[in-house]
Amino acid sequence: MDAKRSIADKLLDWYDRHARTLPWRAPPGARADPYRVWLSEVMLQQTTVATVQPRFEAWVARWPDIASLAAADEAEVMAAWAGLGYYARARNLVRAAKVIAADHGGRLPETEAALRALPGLGDYTAAAVAAIAFGQRAVVIDANVERVVSRLFCAAGKPAVRAAAEQVTPDQRAGDLAQAMMDLGSTICSPRRPKCLLCPLADDCAAHRAGMEEAFPVKPAKKARPARFGTIFWLEREMGAADSANRRELLLVRRPSKGLLGGMRALPTGPWELSAPGLAEAPAPADWVMLNRAVSHGFTHFTLELALAVGRWDAHSTHAEGEWWPVDDLASAGLPTVFAKAAEAIGRTR
Repeated sequence: MDAKRSIADKLLDWYDRHARTLPWRAPPGARADPYRVWLSEVMLQQTTVATVQPRFEAWVARWPDIASLAAADEAEVMAAWAGLGYYARARNLVRAAKVIAADHGGRLPETEAALRALPGLGDYTAAAVAAIAFGQRAVVIDANVERVVSRLFCAAGKPAVRAAAEQVTPDQRAGDLAQAMMDLGSTICSPRRPKCLLCPLADDCAAHRAGMEEAFPVKPAKKARPARFGTIFWLEREMGAADSANRRELLLVRRPSKGLLGGMRALPTGPWELSAPGLAEAPAPADWVMLNRAVSHGFTHFTLELALAVGRWDAHSTHAEGEWWPVDDLASAGLPTVFAKAAEAIGRTR
């Protein structure tokens, strides 16, 4: 038997016995719901299974299929996505669902090429859906797969990893093989201190034989990310009610539909610049107080340092654009992580 083909056989045998049970998966050898596969793969990009699982279950309870997602209000979808990051993914899910409903009879296309033509489906997602949901032979490489393959063959660099993965991907059960490598990378072939004694591929692994497991995959040097600065504004008011105590409310705004965190509810913030803008771009005149703390957040291409300013709204002398949200119910506003961090930091001072 070809040595590289035996790797697939060993791994599939291990997967048949040890596959993780996940809400978007079918048992080994069976086909999963294409919508669930697609949604899970999008959610799992740069996000852990532990974080995604409860969010996935809440999502499919609300939008159980492509038709319901295509008809969803985008603002509600964006709020449901809050905390998962990379918010363009949520907008693209809705856009793609509309295309699928209009042009594909409400069913995901089955081939990589047709899947790549949908909004937001890149090479990886198209390959994963084609292989896992439709049984197509496709080479699926996420971070876990890259780590497993690079160690198996001491393959350095993405082209070499892809070539090696291509050689071991079988014509049948390509989706199960991809999920087997994902599970192996998550549970055994970990980035640090891999559990090689438990690995079904230890005898085949070139990095293990050389004692160089943690040297792979070879990562390019990280480029320094530039820094930007801004100010987040916490503008609060109290609303009296005849049948209850005063209710604290907070001004929230909707970010522009295009651009970073587009369409999301957020705390007002001035521009993000190369130097700290202070109280420039405050949402309304107020007795603003700058707090002696800041919030840091990392985006893909830059880091953001945000000063925090708090103020009280005077309904008789100022006007503020936005929506007023109960402070006690702020968790339901669906704020992106950077603004949730700021709200938590400010809340500790109130």
